[in-house]
Amino acid sequence: SIRNSSTRRELGYLSCGTGNPIDDCWRCDPHWNRNRKRLADCGIGFGRNAVGGRNGRYYVVMDPSDDDPVNPRPGTLRHAVIQDEPLWIVFKRDMVIVLKEELIMNSFKTIDGRGVNVHIANGACITIQYVTNIIIHGIHIHDCKPTGNAMVRSSPSHYGWRTMADGDGVSIFGASHIWVDHCSLSNCADGLIDAVMSSTAITISNNYFTHHNE
Repeated sequence: SIRNSSTRRELGYLSCGTGNPIDDCWRCDPHWNRNRKRLADCGIGFGRNAVGGRNGRYYVVMDPSDDDPVNPRPGTLRHAVIQDEPLWIVFKRDMVIVLKEELIMNSFKTIDGRGVNVHIANGACITIQYVTNIIIHGIHIHDCKPTGNAMVRSSPSHYGWRTMADGDGVSIFGASHIWVDHCSLSNCADGLIDAVMSSTAITISNNYFTHHNE
């Protein structure tokens, strides 16, 4: 419950009194980057139980390329998000990732952009379809374009034909336990965040939306 979440923070976490309960939960620790997964305990609202990749290993994205959406190269964001295992995905450095096709996420993943400047821009963007437990934090998502009529991998064992995507920044379709926090989204061909088809248990918090009409 929300009350239990608040009690947990009061008893177990530092607070520096910013007034933002999400930030107070992790940012006040000067060594937060040594325990990034603490973020998964900081959610509020309907998506507060999203654990993302908390129970998995860290995956470091070192390569911003997206040359082959069917056979993504290890070290790329696409290779990370399609894995079957829980993963907490971080970035080696600042980067701009131009996706050729939709980034189709598998369950139990965190995309954690804290400490670096990461843009997903000028191409396809993020699709969260029929999966659960996703956290996206601290990513700049903008200038998303319609893509599709192409083969795209969605897991290590499956790829398939994707029809045209609308060009949403984040498309949430039939998914549950989703938390999008501290992201900036702007100037996408369709909506910035679109949650449809009985998607449930979603929190969209502390995001900055610009240049949009949906």
